[in-house]
Amino acid sequence: MTVHAPPLGRLGVLGTGSYLPEHVVSNEVAGARAGVSAEWIQQKTGILERRYAADHEAASDLAVHAARRALADAGVDAGDLAWIVVATSTPDHPQPATAAILQHRLGARHAAAFDVNAVCAGFVTALHTGARLLAHPDEHRPALVVGAEVYSRILDLGDRRTAPLFGDGAGAVVVGPVGEGRGFLGSSLRSDGHLHDLIGVHAGGSRRPASRETVADGEHWFRMRGREVRQYVEDRLPQAVAETLDAFGVDPRDVDHFVPHQANAQMLEAVTARLGLPRARVHLPVRRHGNTGAASVPVALDEARRTGGLDDDQLVLLAGFGGGMSCATSLLRWGR
Repeated sequence: MTVHAPPLGRLGVLGTGSYLPEHVVSNEVAGARAGVSAEWIQQKTGILERRYAADHEAASDLAVHAARRALADAGVDAGDLAWIVVATSTPDHPQPATAAILQHRLGARHAAAFDVNAVCAGFVTALHTGARLLAHPDEHRPALVVGAEVYSRILDLGDRRTAPLFGDGAGAVVVGPVGEGRGFLGSSLRSDGHLHDLIGVHAGGSRRPASRETVADGEHWFRMRGREVRQYVEDRLPQAVAETLDAFGVDPRDVDHFVPHQANAQMLEAVTARLGLPRARVHLPVRRHGNTGAASVPVALDEARRTGGLDDDQLVLLAGFGGGMSCATSLLRWGR
């Protein structure tokens, strides 16, 4: 089912931030572990390298770095936040929420904090959620929305279908009031739960609790049926983009920037050619940091802003897609 959410008035992105761990893992290293060549990885994915978190770093640690940079960019004090929404499928712990840890680390004592798990569609889903919370007429404080992942901890490094694709990272945005005619134009969320088994970690939850057997059988590793996932993206993403633009009365020729989930550069290049966005600049930093799950859209958005790629009044389309299966899009007129 698809849900189209109407415009949010004068709410938009006040600041962005991102963080990538220092440890760079080359295609040569990733390929040796997975039994493929560096050339094979580049040919299949377009990825040249990815980052892995240090042994002492968890999702909240990456999130803290990205969040502080976004708050500084927005000129917002953590104590003034109303909400913290963290999108992650690799939380610090099954519970409590990683957002609660982040709230404590930031000193955001007045913010309510919770996690969202829509896997790689997580950030755009969390962004929709955070903006909707601020749309309440009595809410005047900003929200912090973060995507943070440490996929290196759940990868079977010998699995060539997944290990070469994924890396670790975090990205964040601060959402709040913006100028007249700017901000969110609307968002669209879709879930296709009948395909929930295409992506997942099959043990460690209430269905199959952790045991010696589940560990021995490798059921705690991330698994993905790549060919079927790619088919889903190729079918659903063009449809989602077309439906979103039509729902909010936007001409595809007016879209200036397209920031998709950074899944696979080769796949994205093929799919975006079919989206019918003739003027849009497509942002694909995936080549340098791999697929960072829910972090990939805010990391790409922050890079675009920091490199001067986003100008005031330009139309920006964000799109996330991933496990569930889920697809989420958001349209905004850029500018504070």
